[in-house]
Amino acid sequence: MALEPPQIIGRGTWLDRVAAEILEREKKLGRNPPLIRVESGLGASGVPHIGNYSDAARAYGVKLALESMGREAELIAFSDDKDGLRKVPAGLPKSLSKYIGFPVSSIPDPFGCHGSYGAHMSGLLLDALDKTGVKYRSVSGTQAYKDGLFNQQIDKILSNAKKVGEIIKETMGQEKYTEVLPYFPVCENCGRIYTTKALEYIRERHVVRYSCDEMELRGEMLKGCGHKGEVDVFSGNGKLSWKVEFAARWSGLKINYEAYGKELIDSVKANDRIMEEILHEPPPYHTRYEHFLDKTGAKVSKSVGNVLAPQLWLHYAPPQTLILLMYKRSVGSRAIWVKDIPTYIAELDDLEDVYFGRKQAKDPKEQARLRGLYEYAWGLSPPKRPSVHVPHNLLVYLVKVAPKGKEKEFVLEKLTGYGYRVEPDEPRFQERLVHAMNWASEVETITTGAVEIQPADRDAILELAAIVNASEDENYLQNAIFTIARKHGLQTGQFFKTLYRVLIGSDSGPRLGPYILAMGRENVAAALAGAARMANK
Repeated sequence: MALEPPQIIGRGTWLDRVAAEILEREKKLGRNPPLIRVESGLGASGVPHIGNYSDAARAYGVKLALESMGREAELIAFSDDKDGLRKVPAGLPKSLSKYIGFPVSSIPDPFGCHGSYGAHMSGLLLDALDKTGVKYRSVSGTQAYKDGLFNQQIDKILSNAKKVGEIIKETMGQEKYTEVLPYFPVCENCGRIYTTKALEYIRERHVVRYSCDEMELRGEMLKGCGHKGEVDVFSGNGKLSWKVEFAARWSGLKINYEAYGKELIDSVKANDRIMEEILHEPPPYHTRYEHFLDKTGAKVSKSVGNVLAPQLWLHYAPPQTLILLMYKRSVGSRAIWVKDIPTYIAELDDLEDVYFGRKQAKDPKEQARLRGLYEYAWGLSPPKRPSVHVPHNLLVYLVKVAPKGKEKEFVLEKLTGYGYRVEPDEPRFQERLVHAMNWASEVETITTGAVEIQPADRDAILELAAIVNASEDENYLQNAIFTIARKHGLQTGQFFKTLYRVLIGSDSGPRLGPYILAMGRENVAAALAGAARMANK
């Protein structure tokens, strides 16, 4: 008999808290908008990584929470494709260097599949949103300027440029905009943006006079062409500085909520003041998040190439695991890399067990939060019944030792022997099998969640790790486990169970001698030593 999902009254996640705060603020402002809009900016200058993806995914989670409270909501994904290219990102053709300073929407797509470089990069992020079920309305910055979406805001900002410059100086400590306008025309002679300096706004004709001088790039100056001219700011042939553009977007798109990273604290303060003092509108409600880090502790950055693209994550795991990574929490930076993916596969399984009553949390409040987190991971449309949870590492092992071309039949036969009642054509199992096959052929790293290890087990595990690196005989390795257990006074069955939890994420599994050789002795030794180190903390 299939387990029925529980009736959830309150989810208790941070998404619900933020949604409630948005609604409370709208009430205090005396507003009751029929549609609440949340926004996320999409960078279009380089290959998008999970940090870029997280902005939109988290905003979508807030949208879902608002809808669960009975309100109509919309996510606007705004592509910054009017921005200029400041650097050729790592891994992209060096030939792009001739387009440094050009708006990314005017640079040809080096891959030849989109209308521009900017459209290609934005398209990669939109593709990731599509694959994870995120619903949005896409807005191109280039098209928005061309369509006049921000004309009213541009006029007000440039007409009050002196006051705007003082706001930027007071909030960001930058005096530049007390001398020039916060607007960058596209040079009609050379096609660059940012090398231009906006000198005067003639409101009667809504034009800006400019000169194409230079721009600073990482301490070096990129020379402009020297052209002097004027541009109609309603033509779309230029853009506002981002120090004021956020405010124009919030106003023009009627945004009620947008989160921001900690590096934008001062920029958001400046734009909030511009909303209030120049545009005379309340700014959106904000929350702040921190960045994902690579395993060296550096911020994930598309410009230096240490990116974990969402498409790479989805090559090895179902989309709900990536959503789970985004929704677990909204504060605190997190180090993340490919080898961490299996822990999120296991965590999603655990959440499913809680949701369908297979496991109980420590208290009713935590139970409701975990159930809610599972629902949000599935976009508030969770499965009607749970799936059979086959540990990722076990599937990877079986794929590695299966006869080539007969992986599915072999895996199903072995799983049946291990007691797993898998439906061969069940879509989620098929998906997990494909991911395991990708992992087995490309990654191989052994990763499981934290395992509780006793001090005596720890010493025995460390000794086994040393032996694993010293022998290639599967029978010797299998027998060594018995020998080490006896040496340390451990019950053999319990020691095997601990090893299975460390290496596979389950209480049982295949013979460990063949498993060690199939998964790679170095990988197994590293997993054992890592588990032992964690137990010592």
